[in-house]
Amino acid sequence: MFIGRNEYLNDLNALWRKSSSSLVACRGRRRIGKSTLIEHFAKASAEVFFSFEGLPPRKGMTNRDQLDNFATSLARQTNTPRLVLETWHDAFFWLDRAIDDGKRTVILLDEISWMGAYDPDFPGHLKWAWDKLFHSHDRLVMVVCGSVSAWIKENIMDNTGFAGRFSRDYILPELPISVCPAFWGRAADNISSREMLDVLSVTGGVPRYLEEIDPALSASENIRRLFFTQQGKLFKEFDEMFSAVFGDAALTKRAVLAALANGPKSGAELANELGMANTGRFAEHLRSLAEGGFIAADTGVNPETGRTARVDRYRLRDNYTRFYLRCVEPRKSEIAVGGYRFASVEQIAGWDSILGLAFENLVVNNWTELLPHIGAGNAIIESAAPYRRTSEKPGGGVQIDLLIQTPRTAYVVEINRKKHIGREIETDVEQKIKRLKVRKGMSVRPVLVYDGTLDPQLSGSGFFVASVNAATLLSRS
Repeated sequence: MFIGRNEYLNDLNALWRKSSSSLVACRGRRRIGKSTLIEHFAKASAEVFFSFEGLPPRKGMTNRDQLDNFATSLARQTNTPRLVLETWHDAFFWLDRAIDDGKRTVILLDEISWMGAYDPDFPGHLKWAWDKLFHSHDRLVMVVCGSVSAWIKENIMDNTGFAGRFSRDYILPELPISVCPAFWGRAADNISSREMLDVLSVTGGVPRYLEEIDPALSASENIRRLFFTQQGKLFKEFDEMFSAVFGDAALTKRAVLAALANGPKSGAELANELGMANTGRFAEHLRSLAEGGFIAADTGVNPETGRTARVDRYRLRDNYTRFYLRCVEPRKSEIAVGGYRFASVEQIAGWDSILGLAFENLVVNNWTELLPHIGAGNAIIESAAPYRRTSEKPGGGVQIDLLIQTPRTAYVVEINRKKHIGREIETDVEQKIKRLKVRKGMSVRPVLVYDGTLDPQLSGSGFFVASVNAATLLSRS
């Protein structure tokens, strides 16, 4: 199933119009569809496609294992005898010999951080191979791809030997929610928006997770089956994902995510809570998680000064991870013994509140989809992030779900998921606007994004410049 990503496909296809070869990087969290994108591109536009994937880390893994795996893949894809490869220099030499200059060729080096993790000279071998071998083929696109974005960035992208060599560097995000109804197939027109939004709130726009949806089941039953059963795909996913992607650093990064599951924090607050020194090494853990799509550094612009906020506040961005750590992991032992085999997840204490916060995170992650609905479709966006200002004075602080800023307007976005939304929400947002300090000449416009039913008086009061039903963000075409 291949859904969305048209802008990336169009951009990749543009590479064929060049008169020289292209080196491309494709990064992003695991299950986001990196390999699928490149495979789809290759099968649709190339005549030859070679794909090589690094072996997942395990105890006792060596560079020899990775080379043997590469040799086996090369033999199968070229219908030639299996070679004994002594170095990556050899591996890339023999791969180059298989390229036919008369045919459009795509080479995918997938999970390259696994492939090169056991040879400190791997980046040097790849750089030599690109300069001396692969670059000479005019009809070649070579893609290095991986889930450990930090490894690719440190060892390849930021390696001075590769300076100026990459034609593209993609960091693949989640799918926007507007394309996600396609995962419900032909049943999409008969599924309520709330059901779709509830599922998306706990999976995010991660293609591999959405492929597990059973359109015949309700949202709550899909969530129970995927998260709250021993065999559930998303019950087992978290531990498998972290050990494979982050290796020895998995425990530290997991601790960071667990701390953020309870709410955004600054780097200093995180380090203090975890009992770690707020050093460059700790900052590197945060950068790695941000580049992997797990957290977001919601710096934003200070509406009072127009300058970038001085302190980064980190938010657990990934909806799947957020839901797993907040709702699934605390119940892991009960799930393991079949405690939810016959129960509905709606019986979980505070279920509506859990989904309400997850829905809020989903909308914040998809803020660009709001712009046409609030009259900012053509505006220059200076900042879009949750906003928080503390104060020692009672009632002096302010917390806003999402603050979207253009040069002249601050959109105060309230995000709400309730069965019935009454006029009291106006009072809450009005108080937030009174506490919000903006620079001179800046307008403040309140916006409501909701999933539920609005009180008729609220609909007609005119307080919100836009009331966006989240259902309108789900394209059913």
